Amino acid sequence: MSSQCLFRKIVAGEIQATQVSENDQVLAFMDINPINRGHLLVIPKKHAGTVFEIEPEALAEVMTVVHNVAKAQRSALEMPGLNILQSNGRAANQLIDHFHVHLIPRWPEDNFSQMDWEMVPGDMAEISTTADKIKKELEL
Repeated sequence: MSSQCLFRKIVAGEIQATQVSENDQVLAFMDINPINRGHLLVIPKKHAGTVFEIEPEALAEVMTVVHNVAKAQRSALEMPGLNILQSNGRAANQLIDHFHVHLIPRWPEDNFSQMDWEMVPGDMAEISTTADKIKKELEL
């Protein structure tokens, strides 16, 4: 783990963050570059770069906090929607090499189009072949 990791510094208290929830394993805090009002992040305190590296127990605890904080956001902000965004690796636009989950409140007029993609039917043979490859790996 790089000592330059921004989230490691937040966990260590070296950089101040506006916290909304904390337990022994997980920290939730407001994003300082919010897409919308109420945008926040949930991170494990123990470093894991991506979903491929995080321990299953830590992932479960992160998602428990995501669930609790999302319900609090909905009540506090009266938002009609929420995007939960989690990226892994540079190809997926992960900018900080520490597993994190974005909770982004949504309103119809917010003009955030991160989730806007064209619905184009895929090749069903390729879909089936890909599914078989994934299932084979799960059997190992």
